[in-house]
Amino acid sequence: MKREKVKNRNSKPDKKISGLESNKAITDRSEYAFDKENYKWLLIGLAFLLVGYLLMIGGGSDDPDVFNYGMFNFQRLTLSPILIMIGYLIGIYSIMKKPKSSDNQQN
Repeated sequence: MKREKVKNRNSKPDKKISGLESNKAITDRSEYAFDKENYKWLLIGLAFLLVGYLLMIGGGSDDPDVFNYGMFNFQRLTLSPILIMIGYLIGIYSIMKKPKSSDNQQN
């Protein structure tokens, strides 16, 4: 009886990629995950977040015996949460946006 040769599960694939081909595949892609436009959108989103959180500050009272209704104004209850949500959406957009390839920038 002949024994058949069984492939090992951990064996390497038959096709080998030369060093030149693998370097070419790497250089075809963009060098960085973000480009200038992604960073611009990220900074805009951070600015919205900063303004939103700054508008939410305050509303307390100096005297603990007196209740201050100033904490229930439009700025703290409506405007700042809207700005914060816009900031998070812009930040998510900046991360998800694909950077332009270097081939498109040269043309």
